[in-house]
Amino acid sequence: MKTLAITDDLIYEKKGQLAYLTFNRPSEMNSITPEMLDDLEVVTEDFKNDNDLLVLIVTGAGDKSFCAGADLKKTITRLTAEAASGGRFMAKPEQRFFSTCFKPIIAAINGFCLAGGTEIIQGMDIRIAAEHARFGLPEVHWGIIPGGGSHVRLPRQIPYCHAMDIILTGRQLTAQEALAFGLINKVVPAAEVMTEAERYAKLICSNGPLAVQAAKEAAISAYNQSWEEGFRTEALIAERIFKTEDAKEGPKAFAEKREPVYQGR
Repeated sequence: MKTLAITDDLIYEKKGQLAYLTFNRPSEMNSITPEMLDDLEVVTEDFKNDNDLLVLIVTGAGDKSFCAGADLKKTITRLTAEAASGGRFMAKPEQRFFSTCFKPIIAAINGFCLAGGTEIIQGMDIRIAAEHARFGLPEVHWGIIPGGGSHVRLPRQIPYCHAMDIILTGRQLTAQEALAFGLINKVVPAAEVMTEAERYAKLICSNGPLAVQAAKEAAISAYNQSWEEGFRTEALIAERIFKTEDAKEGPKAFAEKREPVYQGR
């Protein structure tokens, strides 16, 4: 595995077709500093642009916390100042966690996933949680609101009443509640979280890489369009994929009763 430690607090690793991102502040519940926010953008761009990488798995160091949100001691001054000035954090859509990435991202949630942690996983596609994981958006309890996209994403991803339960009460949800709400895909024993995340990742990697990315692009692009616009968007993306070599290889392999060998072109 090739390790590219952006900082000591954010570890980025590559292993074959998989990339791994670890929030590495276990003594601080893997809370996020302003520097980590900036570095997260760097990691996202590298993952997007590295053609050898197909899936990113995100987790937290240790066995207690995935990410407990922003380290308010370090970030609140920046956030309030930038909000007052109409500055960078409040204005950049890229800060809405992976919003411009069409490669699949899997969350391996190994503990507390609160505030910014719950916001981050909303930018991910598949979410695997340990039995002891906890979720929530407690910001309103502290007189602020989530600023990482939850008011946009959450009511679209899960039923409105569940989304407003999370947003307005600030309470913590158990892993089983989060599963029932539709916030996560699966709950497994703590020791199996990464194994299950990698199982999903390898299953995705067995598919046509261009098709997988196009499928995510189509789903996200058409999500807030009208039916007519969405169908047109889907058709344009599908047409682009049908012109690829991979689109020829898949059906050929099916006809020949063998596994396809994709070239990503």
